[in-house]
Formats: sequence, C-alpha cells, structure tokens
Amino acid sequence: MSKRDYYELLGVAKGASADEIKKAYRVKAKELHPDRNKDDPSAESQFKEVNEAYEVLKDADKKAAYDRFGHAAFEGGMGGGGARPGGGFGQQGDFASAFSDVFDDLFGDFMGGRQGGRQRAARGADLRYNLRVTLEDAYTGLQKTINVPTSVQCGACHGSGSEGGAEPTTCPTCSGMGKVRATQGFFTVERTCPTCSGLGQIIKNPCVKCGGAGRVQKDRALSVNIPAGVETGTRIRLAGEGEAGMRGGPPGDLYIFIEVAPHDIFEREGSELHCRVPVSMTAAALGGDIEVPTMDGGRSRVKIPAGSQSGRQMRLRGKGMPALRGGGVGDMFIELAVETPVNLTSRQRDLLREFEALSEDNNPESKSFFSSVKGFWDSMKG
Repeated sequence: MSKRDYYELLGVAKGASADEIKKAYRVKAKELHPDRNKDDPSAESQFKEVNEAYEVLKDADKKAAYDRFGHAAFEGGMGGGGARPGGGFGQQGDFASAFSDVFDDLFGDFMGGRQGGRQRAARGADLRYNLRVTLEDAYTGLQKTINVPTSVQCGACHGSGSEGGAEPTTCPTCSGMGKVRATQGFFTVERTCPTCSGLGQIIKNPCVKCGGAGRVQKDRALSVNIPAGVETGTRIRLAGEGEAGMRGGPPGDLYIFIEVAPHDIFEREGSELHCRVPVSMTAAALGGDIEVPTMDGGRSRVKIPAGSQSGRQMRLRGKGMPALRGGGVGDMFIELAVETPVNLTSRQRDLLREFEALSEDNNPESKSFFSSVKGFWDSMKG
C-alpha cells in the first residue's frame, strides 16, 4: 500500500512554513488521538501516520529531502542522515520526540509550558488569627493591637536567601525551568524539579541567619480595626500581612476570625437584642414604669401595662445592634419575668389573704371554680 503524501496528511500546502506545519499537526494530533477515538479502530494508525509526517516536515533537512525525492528519500539508504520516518516511527523514542514538540501547545495551560516554566518565588502562606471580643466592643467597634507570630523577610539577606545578598544561580538540573520532563510510553510527563523545588534557582552559599529560606520567625504587632456590628464568624482580611514568601516571594494574607463572647444580660440574634427583666408582682398587677439598661451604657424607661404576665415582650426600637454593612440599628426586646415574693412578714401574709378573699368576692366564677375543686378533693379524701 502506497503512503499518503505528508503534506496531505497534515492538511497544509507544500510551501507551508514551520509554524503552519506545527499548527496543523496540533489540530490533527488532537483530532486523531487514540484516547479520544476509542470506538474508531483506524484512529491509532492515522495518528501514527500524522506523527510520521510531522517528524519529517519539522526538520529542515528531512523536509528538503522529502520535497526532492518524496518517500524514496528515506528508503534504501537515500536518507543518509539515518532518518527513518517510515516503518520506524512505531518506536516510542521517535514518537516522543515528535509529540514533545507540541506538548506545550496541547497542555501548556495545565502544565505551565516550556516558556516561562520556572515558577515565581513561592508566595507565603495565609494565616488565621482568632480574636474574641465583648458584645460591647461589637456594638461600638474598636481599634485593637494584636501580636501575630509569623515569618518575615530576613534582614540579613533581604529575602534572597544567599549570604551577603548574593544572587542565586540557575539550577543545573532543570536549566532554570523549574520543571523536568520524563518520557513514559507515548507521553511526556512534566514534574517539579527536585533540586530547586520548582524555583529554577539554587543558592550556593545560604544565609546563616535564615538558612537560605529568605525569611525568619518573628512576632509582629498589628493594629486591627474592628467595625461596629461584627458577629461571631465575621472574617477580616489584612492583605499582605500573612507569612513572608520563600526567597523574596510575596507575602500571604492574614485572616482574623471574630468570636463575640456571651453577655451576662443581653442575648443577640443578628441585629436584635433580647433581655429578661424581673418585675415585682405588684408592678405587674398595677402597672408602672421600670428602667432597663441598654447596650449604649444608658437606661431606658419602659411603661408596664397593668395586669402584665411573665413572658410578655415589649420592643425598644433602635436599641439593638448596628448592622455590619449599613442598614441602621436593630431593636431591643424586653421579656417580663414576674417575681413571686418570698420571706413574707405576718402583715404581708394577712394582706395577701385579704387580697385573695376580695378577689374571690369580686369574681364569683372564680369562687365557684375553687369551691368545686375543694369539693372534689374532699370527696377523694372520703
């Protein structure tokens, strides 16, 4: 069976440039790759033909020979240079050579590609700081200084990691790319260089103070603005205040997580405040005014309606918590807790008995009810 024309296989004209040939090969390689055509038994043979064509046309000398003699240029010793595109392309070494040329084009975005393969200096880690504040602090907001143990740039080498601040040298293993490649079967695998850890550079004389890391451990004092209205779980980000990067790399960020401590009087639900206020039995029965504390440190006078029962709630508008991102201030809710008097004097007992008798006289239905209950219990005793 005669071989197809290499230019026809790639879909390019005979006078196509090297870039046009490479671009055409990319398209064909993606289209015919066996992994994408598992249901097509002819895809693998077509894929090999395309690679064979590219192996010849990418090389200027082989391309010139092919343009002059066609496929005969590589048969019976005419190739001279040992090129064996026909028949020999099934070997893994030849395939890897051709496929590696477009490896970056096919997978460059994922693997980093050849150009600019060396990683930038490693960014420092983000840090977390847990900060506990009072409910009063959450109401007013505050400026607070915190001490954060972290890594900072080494002053001796100015973050370079080299003694005396000398410039690092190119890694001999990866030639500064930060990555090394290994051929495994039909594929070229790229991984981080083990010598320089992907930085593309090595330090011959590490800094004595930081050991070549370019950073040292230190406690830092930072001023943090805690806005009014923060809640438990609120996160505050301080950009660039995290851990310093390796060998001059950019620093990470510091995240401050807020926890609002429980309060002795108030309970919080979002922007609302709730408090339970004790009220005497007489004040609940007769009504009157009481004073209740507010979060701003003041006191508000509240009118208690006559006949109020335990559990009754009243609202104080605008006396709650401020909203974190605007939206005004919430309300405060007061729940009455009517107290039963204890340690009564004889006079107080007499007055309560008189009050009970008067209550029964003024409420015949209640008197009848209690008489029925008393009769029931007397019958049970009998």
